[in-house]
Formats: sequence, structure tokens, C-alpha cells
Amino acid sequence: MTFTGFPLEATAFYEGLVADNSKSYWQANKRVYDESVRAPMLALVGELGDPANGGYGPFHVFRPYQDVRFAKGRPPYKTQIGAVSESEGGASHYVRFSADGMLAGAGYYGMAPDQLDRFRRAVDDDRTGAEIAGLVADAVAAGLRAGAIDELKTAPRGYPKDHPRIELLRRKGLMLSKEWRHARWMHTRAVVGRVREVWESTSPVCDWLDRHVGPSTLPPPDADRF
Repeated sequence: MTFTGFPLEATAFYEGLVADNSKSYWQANKRVYDESVRAPMLALVGELGDPANGGYGPFHVFRPYQDVRFAKGRPPYKTQIGAVSESEGGASHYVRFSADGMLAGAGYYGMAPDQLDRFRRAVDDDRTGAEIAGLVADAVAAGLRAGAIDELKTAPRGYPKDHPRIELLRRKGLMLSKEWRHARWMHTRAVVGRVREVWESTSPVCDWLDRHVGPSTLPPPDADRF
């Protein structure tokens, strides 16, 4: 399937799911999800992951079902569809679509303990730390948002509270992203270029993370943690 954009039916599907997040709605509209949501996402990441076009794949498309085992009252279905890939160096690339719009991002959203230790040591170092601080500042100035799965309220153990890069040291990951409100271009092939542009602009930070942090050597966590 060639990616031509997320159809209007995809937006309508998620608008309906937000209003009625129930098994009956899901079953009545499962065909719309398969044809107008999941199929276009597979086509999109297939194109973005194509090695002939500087691919970022292979991608994992997240399940539409919420894990409700440990969250009482959580609605049963996700109101968005997302996909993620992990490069050999360790950086992940993520894309998401919902009724509200889209998001594209890349980096290390949540670091395992061994990655976090390497990250903090590199941030603490005056040479490598100044480098990543500058790269993040440049990315934010260019319109990207820096984020992470979580951050500490104070300095991590062993680091001073007045560290010149304390904001980075408190993070439990580091990713850069751009979010767009719903717009007509999302129903066209323009999505491919927009997502790729964001990922390319994150390359300096992702390259730094791959050099100084890299993949975890611990047992892999649940893929949905991105």
C-alpha cells in the first residue's frame, strides 16, 4: 500500500472513540480502524523505514488496546496510533496520529539504569556535557521540544544541585519532538516529509546519545514504554 495520507475517516474514527471508548463502538468500527488507521500507518512507516530512502525502520506499531490490569478505570482503547523503531546505535524514532493531530520525535525517551548512568556521566563531563547542552539548546531554538519519560525534582545522587547542567541531569531520558494540531496536510503525502524533517533535525542529539549512551545491556522493557 502506498501512503497517501491519513484519510478523513481516521480522524472521524478517533473523534468517535474519544466520545465513546467502549467495546461496542470498537467492534462496530473495527473495519474503519483496520482500513483507515492501521493500514495508512503501516504504509507510512514502511516508506519511512525503506533503506533505499535512508530508512529508520523496522518499526513496531503499538497495539490499540490499553493495559487495564494495573489502572482501574482506564478506558479500554487508545485514542491514538503510534509506531516506534530503534536504530542500531540505540536512538528511537517515534510517530503518532490522533484526532488532535500528529507528533514526531526521536531520542531516548526512557533510559534503563545502565543507560542513565552513562548519560549522567557524559552530561557531567565538561566537554561532552557542554556539547549536548548546546545541541539541545539549538534544537529547542529551532522549534523542537525536549522531553523525557520523567525527571527528578532535585539533583540525582552524587551530583550537586547547582550543577551547570542540572536540568539535563534530572531527566530520566532525552528526546526531541514536534507536535502539530490537526491540519489538512495530514490527509496527504506531506506527512512523510514533515516527519522525516523532524527526525533529520534530531540527528545531532541522537548521534551524541548513541556515542555516549548507546543501547541498554539489561533485559529489554515493554516496547510500549516509548
